[in-house]
Amino acid sequence: MKEHKINQLQNSVKGSRNKSSRPKIKGFGYQVLGFGSGGGGPAFIEATGGTITTSGDYKIHTFTSTGTFAVTNAGSPAGNDKADYVVVAGGAGAGPSYGAGGGAGGYREAYTPSISGPYTASPLASPDGALTLSAASYPITVGAGGSASGSGTNSVFSTITSAGGGAGGTGGGAAGTAGGCGGGGVGPATQAQQGAAGAGNTPPVSPPQGADGHGGGNPNFGGGGGGALNSGTGTAGFGGGPGGQGTASGITASNVTRSGGGGGGAGPGQFNPAGAAGDGGGGTNGGAGQTNTGGGGGAGPGGGGAGGSGIVVIRYKFQ
Repeated sequence: MKEHKINQLQNSVKGSRNKSSRPKIKGFGYQVLGFGSGGGGPAFIEATGGTITTSGDYKIHTFTSTGTFAVTNAGSPAGNDKADYVVVAGGAGAGPSYGAGGGAGGYREAYTPSISGPYTASPLASPDGALTLSAASYPITVGAGGSASGSGTNSVFSTITSAGGGAGGTGGGAAGTAGGCGGGGVGPATQAQQGAAGAGNTPPVSPPQGADGHGGGNPNFGGGGGGALNSGTGTAGFGGGPGGQGTASGITASNVTRSGGGGGGAGPGQFNPAGAAGDGGGGTNGGAGQTNTGGGGGAGPGGGGAGGSGIVVIRYKFQ
């Protein structure tokens, strides 16, 4: 009987020792989980839409046609919640034969190295233009190029709108129209006055989205359409005026020049040279502006060239 009680007492002591020496794994695990959930690192933007590529820690969404940029995670200031962009509108068409060159589509860019990394941006890029994003769907409009003698259409991303290019003038003394970049004008049948050029940067934004076209300098010869970087020009002799120059950006991880103006027409008989195309997708001698550059169309025999369609590019840090 005594031995039985002694054994019970020994077993009770052993049990209490075992219980007190056991690690509280379950409780310890909960404590670690609670500590981790209270931390939370920096958050970054997550989004879909367009053609998506990466360059290091940066994602690039390229829209060559109208679509939707859908932000599923807006990120945070500690990580990144902003995006840079290039928004190019559709270029305008040129006047036929000795008409004037079409103005390029308006060009707008934001560039912030901390948001989209090191690359060569356009001189027109705004250092304060980055957009803070929300978890939402952003409709993207990519402007179409204008037909012969027609203006281009706008491109849109969120609050950023680039205006379509202004059409080149048609016929003696015809004026170009205003737009993101202005259309060229045509010299009249006499040299009493030039055909007025269309104004660029219309409506006005800062930095400017484009330059003016140029009036025709001689009878029945067309001036060049405006480009993003500078105005179209006329010629000293008998010939069409060159289009204004576009501007380059490396936002897609390679430098591309966009928004060049179209060249002016060469006059009746086409025995004089047509105006050169503005670098950046502009057309010459009846040629169309290049697709997805916003280039203005060139004037030439038989009809003016159509403008090139625009493009929207969005870039941000994603990790």
